[in-house]
Amino acid sequence: MEIRDAHFPGRAPLDAYGDGGFRFAQMSHRGALLCVPSGIYGWDLTDPSEFSRQAFLKVFEEIADIEVLLVGTGTDLVLLPADLKEDFREAGILADPMSTGAAVRTYNVLLSEDRAVAAALLAVD
Repeated sequence: MEIRDAHFPGRAPLDAYGDGGFRFAQMSHRGALLCVPSGIYGWDLTDPSEFSRQAFLKVFEEIADIEVLLVGTGTDLVLLPADLKEDFREAGILADPMSTGAAVRTYNVLLSEDRAVAAALLAVD
């Protein structure tokens, strides 16, 4: 049996969140997600204290196609570290932290408007 990193090629709205995961494109995923223009990836973070430039490397690799990054920080809003926020600003990305629920809803709206949006979403129970 081959085990691969979780990846859905392409963009899709998120149908549900909670119970430690997400549902999209008639599939479900346990854990955090990173939604970028090239696809939806499993993300191995569980807490905002793990936010670093390295954790968002996939976002920086696709900066040409991202204007807004929604960061779902769990059940509560947690601000991004100042140096990370500055890295996003220098890359021309507006990084907006919010609760995961708010980030999912906003992501779906911006995606439906065909906006250059990405989302980094911590799972919630």
